[in-house]
Amino acid sequence: MSSPSMLTKFESKSSRAKGIAFHPKRPWILVSLHSSTIQLWDYRMGTLIDRFEEHDGPVRGIDFHKTQPLFVSGGDDYKIKVWSYQTRRCLFTLNGHLDYVRTVFFHHELPWILSSSDDQTIRIWNWQNRSLICTMTGHNHYTMCAQFHPKEDLIVSASLDQSVRVWDISGLRKKHSAPTSMSFEDQMARSNQNQADMFGNTDAVVKFVLEGHDRGVNWVAFHPTLPLIVSAGDDRLVKLWRMSETKAWEVETCRGHFQNASACLFHPHQDLILSVGEDKTIRVWDLNKRTPVQSFKRENDRFWVIAAHPEINLFAAGHDNGVMVFKLERERPASTVHQNQLFYITKEKHVRSYDFTKNVESPSMLSLKKLGSPWLPPRTLSYNPTERSILVTSPADGGIYELISLPRDASGAIEPTDTKRGSGNSAVFVSRNRFAVFTQSNQQIDIKDLANSTTETIKPPHGTTDIYFGGTGCLLLITATQVVLYDIQQKKNLAELAVNGVKYVVWSSDGSHAALLSKHNVTIVTKSLEQVSTLHETIRIKSATWDDAGILLYSTLNHIKYTLMNGDNGIVRTLEHTVYLVKVKGRNVYCLDRAAKPKILTIDPTEYRFKLALVKRNYDEMLNIIKNSSLVGQSIISYLQKKGYPEIALQFVQDPQARFELAIECGNLDVAVEMAKQLDRPKLWTRLSQEALAHGNHQIVEMTYQKLRNFDKLSFLYLATGDREKLTRMAKIAEHRGDMTSRFQNSLYLGDVENRIEMFKEIDLYPLAYATAKSQGLQEKAQEILEATGLSEEEITLPELGTPLSPPKPVVPTYKANWPVKGTSSSVLEKILLGEGAEEEDGEEANGEDEEDLIDADASD
Repeated sequence: MSSPSMLTKFESKSSRAKGIAFHPKRPWILVSLHSSTIQLWDYRMGTLIDRFEEHDGPVRGIDFHKTQPLFVSGGDDYKIKVWSYQTRRCLFTLNGHLDYVRTVFFHHELPWILSSSDDQTIRIWNWQNRSLICTMTGHNHYTMCAQFHPKEDLIVSASLDQSVRVWDISGLRKKHSAPTSMSFEDQMARSNQNQADMFGNTDAVVKFVLEGHDRGVNWVAFHPTLPLIVSAGDDRLVKLWRMSETKAWEVETCRGHFQNASACLFHPHQDLILSVGEDKTIRVWDLNKRTPVQSFKRENDRFWVIAAHPEINLFAAGHDNGVMVFKLERERPASTVHQNQLFYITKEKHVRSYDFTKNVESPSMLSLKKLGSPWLPPRTLSYNPTERSILVTSPADGGIYELISLPRDASGAIEPTDTKRGSGNSAVFVSRNRFAVFTQSNQQIDIKDLANSTTETIKPPHGTTDIYFGGTGCLLLITATQVVLYDIQQKKNLAELAVNGVKYVVWSSDGSHAALLSKHNVTIVTKSLEQVSTLHETIRIKSATWDDAGILLYSTLNHIKYTLMNGDNGIVRTLEHTVYLVKVKGRNVYCLDRAAKPKILTIDPTEYRFKLALVKRNYDEMLNIIKNSSLVGQSIISYLQKKGYPEIALQFVQDPQARFELAIECGNLDVAVEMAKQLDRPKLWTRLSQEALAHGNHQIVEMTYQKLRNFDKLSFLYLATGDREKLTRMAKIAEHRGDMTSRFQNSLYLGDVENRIEMFKEIDLYPLAYATAKSQGLQEKAQEILEATGLSEEEITLPELGTPLSPPKPVVPTYKANWPVKGTSSSVLEKILLGEGAEEEDGEEANGEDEEDLIDADASD
């Protein structure tokens, strides 16, 4: 029994896992533990979502409801609990079992729960009215497992009494689906029936007793569609049984476990049986031949339970230290792209092509039914356009390859006639008439011609796991920790790059760059293996493809994303189902789904095209995108800000506050004024005044001071610009407002001595009025003040007087123009935009409201 190892998708670490259940739709798994805890995991993200801890002792049985937000658990405390995972609490407990509860399952359509217990009974409960509706007795030892048939009114049970029983519950369905309005005779009959039930339940009757195991039976399961049953026992055997309407019989025994077989099930979609045991193995059997196909061994952990996902090809097995979620085979379809054609292998193992220009799928070209085993799909496909031949590898039989010529016309799934084959784990064309085959077991690469003869042999670096095309005549050799570029002609390593766990290599169409994909990283390299950029994803990376502009699109389990050469990346769209990208053309992404069917997904490439245009300084392209797209949103704005392009971000933003912030950042005062007017908040006017002052734009500064009614600063601004007319107005305003300090300041700026003297007189500061008149040489005025107050000149002491004060000259002789202190740095894009018809605002507009309005407003206060 040779096989590749299973593909482990998730592993948890916990105490012994006794029960497992997959959620039918979400990427969730419930694990019930020997330690009494129930865990809810997201197996895609590998995160623990929740814990439920109300059971006392080990929890063995667990099941999700198919449609309701419920799950059920059963444990060694004899209790069955029904939980809501939305409210995260136990809704109610069903009591009645007298010993450990081994398994619990919901019915697929009725509101029923089926439980099996060490009290030797199987019970059916109605979870809607929380009542016990049936107790099935007959086993004379612990009942280890009981399951509903997926479609029929049947139950199958397994017991340590060495038997498997099939029960008919059609009578129970009829009884519990009876109409409410019954005749008297019917009611009497029901009463008699209920009395009969007390002495022996006739609602569920034993249909078959299957005897064949020599020890206790631990698990039993129905086939999803065929009249088959599989059971696993302490006699280390996995047995297959068949049923008809009238009888059931043993078909075959699968031998191989060398300890107790703990659990088993049928593969939901393929002719396989899976079983687990205390011999620390998961085993896979051919249902038709009853022969072993695969085996997977843990070093230290006995397996106790296995479960299959109802929809997708995932399984989970519980062991001594937790749970593992795994696949039996890769679901990635083998495919390759050449120019405008995709070649791929379908689930039925037919070779087909897809034309990207016509969006047409070809009929089958070939059938590869005989390549490997029926459930192991081919791993890779390499295409040689010169010879129109394909090279296919399969993991079957330790790894095999086939070289096959494609027929000229796709006329149907014919068997290939001219094939050349050999053993090897990887095979890829390296030139028009050569291909390389890598065998992992002996760490050897054979270069072969089209006749399948070896022309030379290469010893790759120790620990090589895979090979990929590395450019004509070259190979990329993959090890766990590095990638090596190897020249076949020169027989030497051209370059090496330390990068961990590379699984796939995707070349750009011009062959200048390659993307190295590992489980969680994308590394972009040049054709000479120089690293360009790298990025990390927390969720698993599935596939990638390049667009013609040199942008890499890659898919994770639930997104299509992009990355530029400089490492900038983002989300293109979400995915409902996992897909494998093969080509991107405009707004179309071509991919294969897990059923190997070509699909076209539409995307909006605007965001990454814009970012690329930004990187390449392609302003025409950027302008075109700005004008013709709705590329708005916080992400692109913050991206442009972070990259130092606030003026470009400004073109996208509609929100006035955001526009104001960006305008201030890039010094676009016109937009800042416009937005400040819209919002009209003091804080914004203050910020705008500071920015305009730094720019030397005193016209906007003036307007902001007016808006803020900042009279002192306005007066000082008019002094600095030499605008006497407006200073005079400011003095009038101060007089109207009765603001003596402001009035004094303005009269100083204007050199208006008369006004100062009048003001001092008004507030009874005659000595100051006298001193001012005297110091300015106004003798008559001084004398008048003395007479009015009755003071003599001797009573007023004056300081030594120097030159009389006069207002300073303005900084700029003419105050109309702005000072050229700081120019706005116009980007190329802005210049283009201005050239496209953006007009500068009129200077008068910037002046804002008229001062007359201010005067009138203040006069009326």
